[in-house]
Amino acid sequence: MSKENVTYSGKKIFGEAEDFLPIHGTDYVELYVGNAKQAAHFYKTAFGFQSIAYAGLETGRKNSVSYVLQQDKIRLVLTSPLAADGPINAHINAHGDGVKVIALWVDDAEKAWKETTSRGAKSYFPPQKEEDEYGFVVRSGIHTYGETVHIFVQRKQYDGCFLPGYRSWDSDYKPSEVGLRFIDHMVGNVGWGEMNKWCEFYAKVMGFAQLVSFDDKDISTEYTALMSKVMSNGTGRVKFPINEPAKGKRKSQIEEYIDFYNGAGVQHIALATNNIIETVTELRARGVEFLRVPEVYYDTVLNRVGEIDEELEPLKALNILIDRDDEGYLLQIFTKPVLDRPTMFFEIIQRKGAQSFGKGNFKALFEAIEREQQERNTL
Repeated sequence: MSKENVTYSGKKIFGEAEDFLPIHGTDYVELYVGNAKQAAHFYKTAFGFQSIAYAGLETGRKNSVSYVLQQDKIRLVLTSPLAADGPINAHINAHGDGVKVIALWVDDAEKAWKETTSRGAKSYFPPQKEEDEYGFVVRSGIHTYGETVHIFVQRKQYDGCFLPGYRSWDSDYKPSEVGLRFIDHMVGNVGWGEMNKWCEFYAKVMGFAQLVSFDDKDISTEYTALMSKVMSNGTGRVKFPINEPAKGKRKSQIEEYIDFYNGAGVQHIALATNNIIETVTELRARGVEFLRVPEVYYDTVLNRVGEIDEELEPLKALNILIDRDDEGYLLQIFTKPVLDRPTMFFEIIQRKGAQSFGKGNFKALFEAIEREQQERNTL
């Protein structure tokens, strides 16, 4: 058992991350979407993802189609149904477009499945070997909150473009990348009173440690509040904050999400960059819309966070937020929902030593979200 004594802004929690389930990182994130071809075009055009692989009628699939996109270490799979009925259709009907699979890269997918199911996880599917002329992959899966699942991927004996059953997708349309590097963390929204249940799931079933917690005193405005705990694997490469609603005068963003998603699910994906000014400038030029905080935020922010390497004016012009912890500082910004339903969005984050999650920005951020809710008449 490996112990991590990590200091984060918020409440300090000294967690223990067990090593029975070594995870090297996020292998891919799969979204079920209404039109995978059009969604792929959006993520290429707006976010700079590149075409990697494809599976569909041409590869022998009869009931679904998938497009695989990649930027540095971030891999997205966009999947749509090709038939009138089935589990993908049911998922889209209930939730709209959304994350179905968070796939985790492991050395031994069979061992990962046995370890997690023996500790109480519900099996999504048992270990299965998939192979083609490029080698083989072993995958297995378990259920987690809502209809979200984790798939364990063992691919050290595979040299193909993605997985067996996919073929390389070489598109003539190759918009430039925007500097996104890897998934920093992924946030799950769960229902009233369910946060501790799912944090205990990640601790008991997957050996994760709790790094930090925020209650309704930390994350609240005049109208709404929420609570959050951050779970991490032993290496810190996979971090899952879990949010639940808290009592407030009006409907919180978590309640709005659960209402429109019809249950628990992935709220946002935080994507890391080495230069947030360049990345956000390019994303804005491509039509990506971001939340905005009042200009007065920047009048006192340096008094709170101290000296930073960047000039303040470009950050202010782009509405990028700043926060500091004991390890350094971070820069972050949040898109508006990227779907018609006010559910999933993205965070762009650049860490300059900081290991926290922007506690100092919570009030300004959630007030910005409330202004959007007011526009939607859902506050």
